[in-house]
Amino acid sequence: MSVTMATPIYSYRKFWAECFGPAPELPLSRTEMDALGWDSCDIIIVTGDAYVDHPSFGMAVIGRLLEAQGFRVGIIAQPDWTSAEPFTILGKPNLFFAVAAGNMDSMINRYTADRKRRNDDAYTPNDEGGKRPDRAVIVYSQRVREAYRDVPLIIGSIEASLRRIAHYDYWSDKVRRSILVDSRADLLLYGNAERAIVDVAHRLAGGESIHNIRDLRGTAFVRKRIPDDWRVIDSTNIDSVGPTKAPVNPYLNSRTESCATSSDTAAEEVDTVTLVGDLAPAKAEQQNAVIRIPSYAQVKDDGALYAHASRVLHKETNP
Repeated sequence: MSVTMATPIYSYRKFWAECFGPAPELPLSRTEMDALGWDSCDIIIVTGDAYVDHPSFGMAVIGRLLEAQGFRVGIIAQPDWTSAEPFTILGKPNLFFAVAAGNMDSMINRYTADRKRRNDDAYTPNDEGGKRPDRAVIVYSQRVREAYRDVPLIIGSIEASLRRIAHYDYWSDKVRRSILVDSRADLLLYGNAERAIVDVAHRLAGGESIHNIRDLRGTAFVRKRIPDDWRVIDSTNIDSVGPTKAPVNPYLNSRTESCATSSDTAAEEVDTVTLVGDLAPAKAEQQNAVIRIPSYAQVKDDGALYAHASRVLHKETNP
């Protein structure tokens, strides 16, 4: 198995449902599906934002992108999350559910930095607050699983992207495990993900199991074991673990000698932080290899290991 680049977006052969043509608006109900002549949706997007057919709404962009590939795409916008019934309004999709919290992280959308509940929501009609749950990706995913347990479930958006490994949760003031575990999703697409989701859609349409899609860049998933032909690189070969220290003050030595005082002299004696060099192995050595970072059980109570795991993740994601 090797990691592959996504195929250029518009090089795919369009799905057969292209014959229906583009919809004036992506359907939100069975009535709208009937008006389009659809008996089912190929893909259903669940989002915490209202549906506005405009490029400032991310799920509208993704929906239209998938439609341009020939797929019939439905939208379930801001559903009532207290039961699974609202998630069945468009029926069972032929390919997969795609779940997103919306343009914003749902916790930032619902709470201020003081952890006080917001009364408004810029992505809801009439600016009305309270139309999405806390940690919307997890809640929506759980309801989708209740409604259709056997349908592939893909999660994305900024909320899922930032939580794909063990992460610090400001709202509960603790480290939480990967959102993949709590949502029980089959696949997580992080970043903009437009190339990845098009590739996944065509591969599923071609009959491939979502559990076999393990070679696409920009995706995260849970697996029980590492393939036999892959090597394991310990994360300490990428980055050194050490005590966390305060950053160096960039203005510490910026004053001229004529302005120096006794307090300035004392400040100059503060210990500086020694930066760790890049320990990453050559790219050739990383082929058919995985980097093992500390587990959730290790990082949840150890700040140094948490910082180390975070550095490795970002170094590998943004080389």
